[in-house]
Amino acid sequence: MKKTMNIRKMTYVALFTVVIAVCSWITIPAAVPFTLQTFAVFAACALLGGKLGLYAVCLYILLGAVGVPVFSGFGAGLGTLLGPTGGYILGFVFTALAMWGVEAKFGRKPAALVAGMAAGLILCYAFGTAWFMVVYARANGAIGLGAALSMCVIPFILPDCVKIALAMLVAARLRPHLKL
Repeated sequence: MKKTMNIRKMTYVALFTVVIAVCSWITIPAAVPFTLQTFAVFAACALLGGKLGLYAVCLYILLGAVGVPVFSGFGAGLGTLLGPTGGYILGFVFTALAMWGVEAKFGRKPAALVAGMAAGLILCYAFGTAWFMVVYARANGAIGLGAALSMCVIPFILPDCVKIALAMLVAARLRPHLKL
């Protein structure tokens, strides 16, 4: 018999899609502004599991692609996804896939969740940076890997580590209360 997603799981996916969108609108001012999208992606996958977390991420990206202003700065549309930072948004799919893969192999233990988040973050950085370099090169000329990393990754490493810690804390507190 084919397993289907029940209403409760669909509701959780929709809820975490909204959480990702709201967290993308929350900006922490700095020399390079930070949003809480990555935290929301980590929290969604940690709380719902990799599969449902992936669904929430994909729904978030789909909503943004069709014009719902869910991206940072209330951005939306394919122009945002195809722009220089669109690779990082699309990289959230790799984050969720990594977390799902680690969860499938090692379960939902805290160490496995942290490992999945770290692996997912690295994949998101790699995909997003490669995307950034291609888009930037088309518009402005070639950019070196070191310059791209110094603009797009290095300023975000510490804040993203804090987001992982916060997502772990939220997951530990809320997971026992979810009925999946």
